[in-house]
Parts: sequence; structure tokens; C-alpha cells
Amino acid sequence: MFSAGFVLAGGGSSRMGRDKALLPFAGGVLLEHVAREVEAAAGSLTLLGDPALYGHLGWPVWPDLVPGCGPMGALYTALSRTEADWNLFVACDMPDVRREDLALLLAQAGAGETDCVAPVTEENRSHPLCAAYHRRVLPAVTRALSDNHLKMQDLLAAVQTVFTRAIGPEHLTNVNTPEEWLDACRTPH
Repeated sequence: MFSAGFVLAGGGSSRMGRDKALLPFAGGVLLEHVAREVEAAAGSLTLLGDPALYGHLGWPVWPDLVPGCGPMGALYTALSRTEADWNLFVACDMPDVRREDLALLLAQAGAGETDCVAPVTEENRSHPLCAAYHRRVLPAVTRALSDNHLKMQDLLAAVQTVFTRAIGPEHLTNVNTPEEWLDACRTPH
């Protein structure tokens, strides 16, 4: 199965007070760590964000084709340009994401006829920004953008989504505040 990997590096990081993607982590920055995990799982890696901020990291960086639409705009950008059927999307603020889990998401995606495979926790919290999307969801993303329906959870409901509990919640945490960041840094990676 031909797949592509993407890391979403945009966003305002308003609760963190600084760019989460560039937080120091594991001898580099958080974005590099997440990007390496995604690249190992998907076989390729493209960053979705501002080339001026992230171009120095060595991976291709695609700016949003429709700016100001958050993750939905980044998804639109990637699905508009990708040549892969299955596309793995992971937010840059997930320090505990693991390549083995991401590879499992892609394997589950390729095993059936679905549009998306997204992890869900026992509390039924789904993770649309750590999920595999088939490029056939592009029309649904285009409609969401034109209708200004930018909630990723709504997109999961609008397409055929398989929810999986194959990834433990400890690997799905994201960091939004300085306190969450400190907790993440205390955990061995």
C-alpha cells in the first residue's frame, strides 16, 4: 500500500505561549521527533505549515492552500496534492506518538473499505489529528471548507470512519499548556 505521512505544524499555540512545534525535545525540537515517527510509519513525510518557520528542518513544507481554516485547511492542502491513496496525519504536539502505532493505523486502513481510521480511547474520545485518511475524502473536506464547518470531529462523522482502540491513550496525549509540556518532558521517550 502506497501511503504518505504528514505532520500538522500550524496553529497559534496560544495556550502554550510559544510555537509548540519548536519546543526543545529529544535532542532537537518536538516537530522533528513527531516527523521521524510519522516518516518511519508512512515511508514519507511532508510538514503542513509555514515554510519560513519549518523549512530549515529538511522536509518539504506545504503552506495551507486555504489559510486560516486550521487543521481542515491543512487536510485540504495535503489531500489536494498527495499522490497516495492513504495519508497519515498527526499533530505536531503529540510527544508520545509511536511509529508502531501509526503503522498499525495504516495497516488497518489498507485492510478495508473505509475513508478514515482514527483512534478512540475508552472514554470515546476520538483523535482526528492522529488518523489515516483516504484521498477520496477530499470532496467532503472541500464541502466542509465551503460551508465553514471546520470541526474535525464533524468530518469524522461525515465520512465512513473506522474507530480503533489499537493505540493506548498514553500515546495519544497532546501538549497545549506549559504544565502539560513539563509533564511530557518528565516522561521517558
